[in-house]
Amino acid sequence: MNQLIRSYIALKRITHSLGFGIQSPTDYRFSRSVINESWPYYAYDDFDAEPDWLKRKLGKLYFRLTNFRQPSTIIDMVGAAPYAKRACPGAEVVKNTDHVDIAFVPIECEYQQLLDMCDDHSIVIFEGIHRKLPLWHCIEYDQRTTITFDLYYCGIVMFNRKRSKQNYLINF
Repeated sequence: MNQLIRSYIALKRITHSLGFGIQSPTDYRFSRSVINESWPYYAYDDFDAEPDWLKRKLGKLYFRLTNFRQPSTIIDMVGAAPYAKRACPGAEVVKNTDHVDIAFVPIECEYQQLLDMCDDHSIVIFEGIHRKLPLWHCIEYDQRTTITFDLYYCGIVMFNRKRSKQNYLINF
């Protein structure tokens, strides 16, 4: 049944694969080289031992996002720290901070405070966005967010205020 659901999601989002529909060169590059990167990284062998396909897939994404951002602090509320620390061993995993470099949080978290602590270089990853779709849409259309990527299993939010607001649907 799980394979059937995954196939349905992939078919539903087929027009949003390989960066189709993304006009911004920066967002296209991010989509192709971070979100849907197909080349193997040095740490992928460690992640392949994970039996759950979704945790393995998200773990590799968290690794690539942390490798891309190279944060000094990581906020982790979903268990992403082992994957993120593998990409950036010098980063400190914290629960509370006054500034967000990169954060991995469930969609049910108190996102208002979190978004207030973000700057132009912050990245926030919300897990389980399709369990609470109206809440995800509130985050997408919040004035503090500028670029969002809906990956079905999680959502990536960026805050570069020099950019125009854009919401992307990605086949992940």
